[in-house]
Amino acid sequence: MLKNVFSLFLICTVFSGCQRVDDKIEPTLSYAVQDRYLLSLPSPFPPLSAEESSTSWGKEMLIGFGFAHELDLYQAITAFKRAEFLIPENNKARMMEAQYEVLLCYYMGKKWNDVIYSFEHGQLRYANQDFPAFHDLLLILNESYEQLGMENKSEMFWQTINYNYPDEGERLLLSKALVHADLPTIEAISASPPDRPYLDEFLYEYDSRKKSVGKAQALNAFLPGAGYLYLGQKQSATTAFFLNGLFIAASTLFFLDGNIAAGIIFTSFEAGWYFGGIYGAGLEAKAYNERLYESMATPMMNRERLFPALMLNYAF
Repeated sequence: MLKNVFSLFLICTVFSGCQRVDDKIEPTLSYAVQDRYLLSLPSPFPPLSAEESSTSWGKEMLIGFGFAHELDLYQAITAFKRAEFLIPENNKARMMEAQYEVLLCYYMGKKWNDVIYSFEHGQLRYANQDFPAFHDLLLILNESYEQLGMENKSEMFWQTINYNYPDEGERLLLSKALVHADLPTIEAISASPPDRPYLDEFLYEYDSRKKSVGKAQALNAFLPGAGYLYLGQKQSATTAFFLNGLFIAASTLFFLDGNIAAGIIFTSFEAGWYFGGIYGAGLEAKAYNERLYESMATPMMNRERLFPALMLNYAF
């Protein structure tokens, strides 16, 4: 009975350890909007006149711009919202400007839910090409909906961008493919005009430096620890080699001494280490490729301004 129980346990361990690791990477890319970059962008709206600046709402707008230029977004939002409450209802242009400044602050703070709420519950939902910041508004909404997993609405705004600003639409398509490591799409874009030498170089370098998940698992199956060594993890390779060797030696000795129960127990432990090591080597290879991709794609996307935030034409 004991032998049957441990045999069943051993079989379950073997099958759980043989799980295949998906080699589709899931990198995390991020952009850094520098203060000097934001300050270099003009405002899409006409400056407040002397008469407007003297009003209560105009003063709040000026305070909001002051905080925004210091990237004190929380205080800026408060001032812009106060201005919004004070702006006369018949002054639609300044009302939409105040609402847009609030939305832009939320976007810069990556408060995606607040961006969407501000848009869907304000006058900006009626904006068209006559709105001075229409281009930037579309970019902001496209990314915000995508960040929240609302692909249908994100796609709708991308279609609008692609119709009105086709060059920007193509850049957004590439940006999304890079963020999600959609290599077939990236390769297709790279092969189509116009030439993008930076993209060709990126694909070549990544392909030549990435590690094979299957190879890492196969090496670890052939010799425990070899898969980790292939990934440059010498300490993990040494640990895996000696632990597997220890359990194999112990199991062999117990079987030779006729201690079947102990032999089965140690064999089950060894099966866990052995097959777990194969699966672990695959996971480590995938993680290695993700870190490699991130280290190459992030600076490239920042340099080429492929993040939506870096495609904005205006700021505060």
